[in-house]
Parts: sequence; structure tokens; C-alpha cells
Amino acid sequence: MAEPLLVAEAIDVRFGDFQALSGFSLSVRPGTIHALIGPNGAGKTTLFNALTGVRRPSGGRIVFDGHTVTRAPVHRRIHYGMSRSFQVTALFAGLTVAENLRLAVQAREAGEGWVFWRGPGRRADIRAEVGELLARIGLSDRADERAGGLSHGAQRSLEIGMALAGRPKMIFLDEPLAGMGIDDVHRTKDLILSLRAQMAVLLIEHNMSVVLDISDRITVMARGRKIAEDAPAGIRLHPEVRAAYLGSTA
Repeated sequence: MAEPLLVAEAIDVRFGDFQALSGFSLSVRPGTIHALIGPNGAGKTTLFNALTGVRRPSGGRIVFDGHTVTRAPVHRRIHYGMSRSFQVTALFAGLTVAENLRLAVQAREAGEGWVFWRGPGRRADIRAEVGELLARIGLSDRADERAGGLSHGAQRSLEIGMALAGRPKMIFLDEPLAGMGIDDVHRTKDLILSLRAQMAVLLIEHNMSVVLDISDRITVMARGRKIAEDAPAGIRLHPEVRAAYLGSTA
């Protein structure tokens, strides 16, 4: 069995007197989909923020791909191979779908984002990569549309594409299915499943049928602590999880 790509040990996060995370530990192996579930306020997004550098933990240790990143800034973690989407889409609404992806690809290459004297599209390799990303997220036929005019589901897919532009070893997806219609849910579910061949996925999601269907491992959180962790079959049978999240017939 492969060694974990991400290891978080005894992570604490405080907001004043409020203990948002308390001694939380987690490991994620390469090539797996690992889901975080729990009620609102359980600490899931706070954990994402600590792992990806948005919020520095007040205690504990984070190691990613052999690098201790506990206090590393966001850009350093991206350089090591961590990429993230957020609960609220963060797109350039006035730019086209392709332009959003092109900027994400350029941002990966040192100095390329500052080459203002060269017109966009001059780099054939960047054009080709944007085309590949458009195909992967199912938006090739909408490449020239403004991102702000896309449906919510399509915007979420575009945001995942922008995260993939960094060629990550691990991608963090924060509620990627939120607000989607059923067709977008199925399409995005297939996209997430396809990522496993190239990277690890850490996923926060409330759609339990999807979580149970695609995850290799599930961690259940409540009040900033881990209350269960297992493969989906074990989570289905866990009494506390069944009562709180899955229903008695799950």
C-alpha cells in the first residue's frame, strides 16, 4: 500500500475562545478519493483552510509529499502540488471560459503571467493545454462564452478545470455539487471519478449518495473532531453516522 501523500497530525484551530478543530488527524493516500462529511459547523472548511494554507493552525503538523507545510504560504503549497476549489466560485466573470483556463495555466509557469508584451494565445503549448482542459471538464463547446453567463454547474466545472491547470498531485474540492441540477451532478461526479487516475482527491460534500458511491475512504466530523473513519461500507454501518446523516434505512 502506498505511503500517504498528505498527513495532518493533531491539528488545532482556534478563533478567539472558540476551538474550531481539536487534535484532528488525517491521512490521504495517492490515487484515492477521500471524503469529509459532517453537519454545518463541523469544521470541514476550517480543516481545508488549515491544510491549504488559508488559515494557519494553532497546533499540529502537516506534511505533504515529504514536505512539512504547516506554516508554508498558499503559493508554496501550490508549488508542491496542492490545488483547491472553494464553496463560492472564484472565476473571472467577464472573461471567457477559455480565458479563465488560460490564465490558470499561465499562473503555473514562473513569470508567464507577467509577460504583458506578448498577445494571448501565442504559446501553442498553452493553447493545446487549454483545449485539453476544456474537453476534460465538458465545456469545449462553450469556450468563447463569458464565465459569468454559465449555469452554476458549469461554473463549478470551470473552477475545477482551473484547479487542474496547476497539474496538482492532490486537489481539494469544497462542496463541488452544491446547487447543481441532476444532470450537472452526474457529469461532475464522473469528472471527479476520472481525477483519481492522476491525483488524490479530498472532498467536502453533502450529497451522501455520491459520497458513498465514489469515495475510497470517508471521514466523519462533528464539532471539530473526527467521530468515524472507514471505507463507505463501514460508514454505512456505523451507528452514530447512520443516525445523524444517513437515516436508519441507509
